[in-house]
Amino acid sequence: MTTIRRFCCNDLLRFASVNLDHLTETFNMSFYMTYLARWPDYFHVAEGPVMGKVEGQGELWHGHVTAVTVAPEYRRQQLAKKLMNLLEDISDKIDNAYFVDLFVRASNTPAIKMYEKLGYVIYRRVLRYYSGEEDGLDMRKALSRDTEKKSIIPLKRPVTPDELEYD
Repeated sequence: MTTIRRFCCNDLLRFASVNLDHLTETFNMSFYMTYLARWPDYFHVAEGPVMGKVEGQGELWHGHVTAVTVAPEYRRQQLAKKLMNLLEDISDKIDNAYFVDLFVRASNTPAIKMYEKLGYVIYRRVLRYYSGEEDGLDMRKALSRDTEKKSIIPLKRPVTPDELEYD
């Protein structure tokens, strides 16, 4: 059985290989340290980390999944689902967010299918989101505060990265 726990500084060395996974966005050490310092409740590990934050204002107040990845030898054990559920619970019950969102490469069909099974919908396409080349999909899941599910009504047109409302 795998234990889910808060991420700690020593984990940065253990999970450096995450940056070698071509489907996972690459971050530098200072980026990870910023998340660890500012949003420790949103940074957990279970032989694969989930990293997120809370951001936005008004009805755009939401949890954001910055990265979730599971080492190949630990896949197919529903660890990503458990990590996502943890981040959603923190967003819903602690930070009273309206929704959780994430960005995924448009070509990453297995991840898109997994997120859809977890209740996420494609909210919008972000043109050239990844390194100015590949489109990203902004996927969202409404939380209990969004009783009318306004946050997941898909946009009809794609957007560019500079049109994103929040960072």
